[in-house]
Amino acid sequence: MSTVAFTAFTLIGVDAQKFLQGQVTVHVERLMENQTRYTAICDLKGRIHFGLWLKKINSESFEIITTQDQSEEFAKHIKKFGAFSKMKLEAIGSVFPTVVDIHTEFSAVETDIQAWQLQAIKTGQAWICQVSEHEFQPQELRLHQREGVHYDKGCYLGQEIVARLWFKAKPKHWLHLIQGQGEAPAPASQLNNDVEVVNSIQTTKGYTALVVAKPAAIEELGLQILDLPKALNGDVARPSN
Repeated sequence: MSTVAFTAFTLIGVDAQKFLQGQVTVHVERLMENQTRYTAICDLKGRIHFGLWLKKINSESFEIITTQDQSEEFAKHIKKFGAFSKMKLEAIGSVFPTVVDIHTEFSAVETDIQAWQLQAIKTGQAWICQVSEHEFQPQELRLHQREGVHYDKGCYLGQEIVARLWFKAKPKHWLHLIQGQGEAPAPASQLNNDVEVVNSIQTTKGYTALVVAKPAAIEELGLQILDLPKALNGDVARPSN
């Protein structure tokens, strides 16, 4: 599997927080300062267009990380939708990831990205790249269980669909960690109609992957389901009480 690369941006200006609040699935106003959270900008169908790591320095200054292959399209999106907002997006350059608990932090210090990929997959940190745009809904990736989606924050792109799935339905497919034999399947590839790959990496025992799937379909393929961290192991649906 090819190694993923990351690009950092700054978004600075008096309108930065207000603008992001109307774009991403996380409640930007409630974000703790200097804490990175993985969140999403959705399309109008409620599927993730851009996956991004968002760090709030203060209400007028944010650091945003995307995969390198999404960075150019992301910058165009921000400049298009934020054309009349008092803020400026600037690309800073390449950054490198480190797993901290079940989240990822970035710095300019070079790290082993393949080691990060394996750790991220094992801790349920699904990430979106160019080939997996418009494939997955935030709830399917358990973003709400890792503080990347808030359902009480008001309007953003795709919010009506995302909220409807949460309040009136239940996902038919959701994120699982699996171990398989043979060659690692590519992101966005389907192992069958009910198992779609989000991220994968080759290991000495075959491959480890995050998939959005029905549990029964994983078992039918003879794949082993591994435990995710406790915070991500529960039911993805809204509690009924």
